[in-house]
Amino acid sequence: MVYVDTAAITHNVQHLRALAGTREFCAVVKADGYGHGAVAVAQAAQRGGATWLAVALVEEAVELRQAGVSGPILLLSEPPPGSEDLVVVHAIVPTVYSAGCIARLSAAATAIADPDRSPPCEVHLKVDTGMHRVGAQPAEILAMAASIVAQRSLSLGGVCTHLAMADVPDDTYTGGQLLILDQSVRALISAGIRPGIVHAANSAGALAHPSARLDMVRCGIAIYGQDPDAGLAAASYAVQLRPALEFISAVSHVKVVAAGERISYGLQHRFSEDSWVATIPVGYADGVPRRLSSVGGSVLIGGYRRPMVGRVTMDQLMVDCGPVGTDPPPVVAGQPVVLLGNQGSESVTAWEWANRLDTIAYEITCGISHRVPRVHREGRS
Repeated sequence: MVYVDTAAITHNVQHLRALAGTREFCAVVKADGYGHGAVAVAQAAQRGGATWLAVALVEEAVELRQAGVSGPILLLSEPPPGSEDLVVVHAIVPTVYSAGCIARLSAAATAIADPDRSPPCEVHLKVDTGMHRVGAQPAEILAMAASIVAQRSLSLGGVCTHLAMADVPDDTYTGGQLLILDQSVRALISAGIRPGIVHAANSAGALAHPSARLDMVRCGIAIYGQDPDAGLAAASYAVQLRPALEFISAVSHVKVVAAGERISYGLQHRFSEDSWVATIPVGYADGVPRRLSSVGGSVLIGGYRRPMVGRVTMDQLMVDCGPVGTDPPPVVAGQPVVLLGNQGSESVTAWEWANRLDTIAYEITCGISHRVPRVHREGRS
């Protein structure tokens, strides 16, 4: 079971919004709210003062609208061909960076909306300032902006970019990206085109680069109570984040495994003494990486760390609960197991898993599969 503390989401947004000051605050809820549940996260973020939401897919925005979520929703990439009608009907604000997408959106908005009664379809124009993922080249921005404002069915609501190195505060690349964005915006203003909301800062940018905050910050991982990088702690910037997610299971079986026996697929782990072993009914199909047991992964049972042993399987994993000789057994079936979260004075964090697996906390929370039920609650029980 995954438990999500929506009060923690609200708390995190409030604290990050205070750092951003009077700027617009965009809560990024793509990938089902980084695995936390997009609708509940969006609602909690709005309670905390988020003025915008952002998603990656048109379908993610439609899900929010169908759940009754109001307010501007930014689509962080261009909508794929054929989805323009959904963008217009659901009042989604798409990011654009190609002439073809601008033309398709204009045609859809013209066909669907009444220009005398309906507001034009707002779009944000993205500049590739050095991330080189998506975005128009700086030399193309003026022509694209002009093509947008020339359409009665479209309006230019913003100009944006994405920072590639914001989680490394001392790297000068971020400053270079911001300079290119600023030059692009100045070119528009010189041509008499209003750029609208100018935005660049992700969580790391909002925390570590005050000059990147501009007119709006787009915070993703930080609203979930996770630092943007293992070396970039939000607390260093006087922002106290509270992790919102707990991943909890329960012991399903307890047995004794004799000294010399090996366990799980491949029989990679051999017991040096008779040991109590607990089986936990979660595995890599639930989001526990198969390799975690081989790089020191552990769980919390009864307030103690218990090391994973043998390979994590699709539906189950095993933990060593200590040598035989204790009476009664140190764990029992039905006992709670914390995979991510706190128990007693111990804690296991998404960044702990990430550091062991040479990845990032984002991948850990996004990787918890949808067969694990989500329970949203205000505060921790």
